[in-house]
Amino acid sequence: MKAILMTAAGEPNVLQLADIPTPTIQSPTDILVQLKAAGINPIDTKLRSRGTFQPDRLPSILGCDGAGIVEAIGSEVTKFKVGDAVYFCNGGLGAHQGNYAELTTIDEKFAAHKPESLSFEEAAAAPLVLLTAWEALYDRGNLQPNSDHRGERTVLIHAGAGGVGHVAIQLAKLRGAKVCTTVGSEAKSRFVRDLGADLAIAYKQTDFVEAAIAWTEGAGVSLAFDTVGGNLIEQTFPAVQVYGDLVTILEPPTDISWKVARTRNLRFSFELMLTPMLLGAVSLQVQQAHILTECAALFDAGKLKIHVSEVFKLADAAKAHQLLESGSMTGKLVLSI
Repeated sequence: MKAILMTAAGEPNVLQLADIPTPTIQSPTDILVQLKAAGINPIDTKLRSRGTFQPDRLPSILGCDGAGIVEAIGSEVTKFKVGDAVYFCNGGLGAHQGNYAELTTIDEKFAAHKPESLSFEEAAAAPLVLLTAWEALYDRGNLQPNSDHRGERTVLIHAGAGGVGHVAIQLAKLRGAKVCTTVGSEAKSRFVRDLGADLAIAYKQTDFVEAAIAWTEGAGVSLAFDTVGGNLIEQTFPAVQVYGDLVTILEPPTDISWKVARTRNLRFSFELMLTPMLLGAVSLQVQQAHILTECAALFDAGKLKIHVSEVFKLADAAKAHQLLESGSMTGKLVLSI
């Protein structure tokens, strides 16, 4: 089969199209998937530039997100049959083959039926960002349906037009929250408002903290979700209400000052949806597959959508990486296989 091999850590040109042996079913609960598309995420470019989590296993195939058709099944598979369309987040970190390839194998427990309303390209764009936003808002941030004992929840989402941000806006609205989000252009402002954002903050012209404080009538947001990292984490502390929540998907800088967060008694949480894969936590990977099943129902009910900004051919994976690293994105990039 054809696949994109990462031959070494480095620039995008280390991604090379090659012919390699077709994977085969190794476990009775494995399914063999003919991949139709693979999502491209920032973790892919980071691993390509610095090395995978198993650097001694080069060449490696990147790509955590995949969607395709079940081509063969193991003897104990019960969840899927040959011909079923599936989507999933699995592999691509170094130990298990990723999805920049024509075929892959995956344990049936870690896959979900593809939403019928989505194309394969749209489905492949969804898993990692869906799981990240779902876990960050619903699990880490404890965003419950409608309201809780503290009243209506207000949520600040940084980079709302990005891959994670644009699904986070929708998931927050589905739980009845009011949402404000930072954006870098008028086009992105229109985009996030179309997704349901109540307030788009043009952070290049407006102090987002002042905007969030004014929007919440002086209280601050009850939950802030950071998808950018760096100094923005510390800058967000005063925008969160006393006893509020802040969730980040990035590692805070070593020189960060936690004084404001401590004074406001904030609850700070990390979100890394790759943890179950990295630690081999099977039960948590199964739970993530259940989340994808729930999201499939939301897609098919018209309550959730994914935005694919550009689709590349498999052979053009290096070009896709170059584009992703060139600047802020609206939605997701995808490889069509």
